[in-house]
Order: sequence, then structure tokens, then C-alpha cells
Amino acid sequence: QVELVETGGGSVQAGVSLRLSCVVSGRTLGNYAMAWFRQFPGEEREFVAGISRSGSSTNYADSVKGRFAISRDNGKNTVYLQMNSLKPEDTAVYYCAARQSWGIAPTSFSDYDYWGQGTQVTVSS
Repeated sequence: QVELVETGGGSVQAGVSLRLSCVVSGRTLGNYAMAWFRQFPGEEREFVAGISRSGSSTNYADSVKGRFAISRDNGKNTVYLQMNSLKPEDTAVYYCAARQSWGIAPTSFSDYDYWGQGTQVTVSS
């Protein structure tokens, strides 16, 4: 069984940075494509960023491109989401997700097998 635990959320002012971490246990991280999703109240989870098993390929939602960066350290079984220039519209619960696949990380939440419990990010203006 794969367990994902996110940390690093919080309440911040617009314009600052936060780094989310997702620690994976139970399996070797290098076997999984990873992604970050976020969920606004009353809406489905939306794709934020994804990274391939090796880390050689990343992909981003247009809304965060140039501000957010996903990375991974397979030796530490950890995936990161560096969020810069945060905006109030980034306020959401952020989830880490894992899928045992090759290639670019999928962008649909239904493609992922494992999820963390989520961490709240609140950005005030």
C-alpha cells in the first residue's frame, strides 16, 4: 500500500512563496509519476503540476506556469511543489497524487491511484 503525506500548507499574504512537500511511503517513489492537484470548494480537483518517474519531464496548468515548480527527490521519497508569487485565487486544498506509469504525468484526477489527505493553502490579498 502506498501512503502519501503532504505538508507545507498555510496562510500567507499574496506575493510570497510556499513549498509543499509530499512524502511517499510503502513503495519506491521512482516507480511512480507524481502530480499535484488542487480543489476549490464545490469543485472537482484540478491538475496543477506533474512530473515523470525520472523527473525528466514536467507539465503545468496554464494558471500556474512560470510561478510554480514541481520537483522530486527519489532518494528521499519526496515530491515538492514550489509556489512563488502566490495569488488569492491559488487558495485551495492541495493534494499529492501517484500513478504507476511511464512518461508525462497525466492531467486527469481519475488517472491516479493514490492520494494524500491534502493540505490547505490560503492566500490573502
